[in-house]
Amino acid sequence: MQKLRPAAVAGRFYPRDEGECRGILEAFFQAVSAPAALGGIVPHAGWIFSGSTAALTIAGLAAARPETVIIFGAVHGPDRNVASVFARGGWQTPVGVLQVDEGLASRLIRSGAAVDDASPHKYEHSIEVQLPLLKHVLPDVRIVPVGVRPGSEAAEVGRRCAREAVASGRRVAFLGSTDLTHYGPAFGFEPHGRGRAGIRWAKEVNDRRFIALIQAMDADAVVPEAEVNRNACGAGAVAATIAAMAELGAVRYEELRHTCSAESGAVEDEDLLNSVGYEAGVFIGAAS
Repeated sequence: MQKLRPAAVAGRFYPRDEGECRGILEAFFQAVSAPAALGGIVPHAGWIFSGSTAALTIAGLAAARPETVIIFGAVHGPDRNVASVFARGGWQTPVGVLQVDEGLASRLIRSGAAVDDASPHKYEHSIEVQLPLLKHVLPDVRIVPVGVRPGSEAAEVGRRCAREAVASGRRVAFLGSTDLTHYGPAFGFEPHGRGRAGIRWAKEVNDRRFIALIQAMDADAVVPEAEVNRNACGAGAVAATIAAMAELGAVRYEELRHTCSAESGAVEDEDLLNSVGYEAGVFIGAAS
């Protein structure tokens, strides 16, 4: 029997109803274009906050027509592994099932790039919220979901995954999922005061420190940066993505949008005490 992971956050981070999902997806991708990309960075908040931002990156991946996408997810819950891969079956979404590329997942496990462990993925949302977007623009794409802990080994995970992707002979793209600074009393982080001034600092200063390292494609620096300045929740996923992109010959990172939840219009003005940063961008190869 095929192993299917149920949609854990449908109805909370995005609609559970198929028709409602499809309507929002159509709006996200209407008139959106992005350069064909080897990979990219996406946010993973609820769609009302960051879905349209994530769609920009995913449009860039779709332009490259990959057969498989390796998705490096943030780790918000317990995970004893450096990297945990969901290796068999599929992931359910309201708009259909995305099948795991079991052959490539097996290669990652044999190479030591990731451990075969589906348990950390059971409730983790950072990969799940991307999947309906991928399914919408790439109906037949396969996925390899990999949760990557933020640690010194995260970049090596990306390098090994890239080598195995090449060796597989498949057209493989990469996504790294992170949100940026979580600022405000809800997160216990207000070094520059409460309200608009602090939120502005979080986006314009603290987020930009982290983004600058993505732009520099400095895979080894992003995890220490996030540890010191609390400006990314998926630094391990970003480190793995940057390292994979360098291994595959990406020559630059092109930012598509940098925003935050306070700018989304989903928060009332009087409630602007908390904000989370969102980044979308793509890695471009030499031939593009």
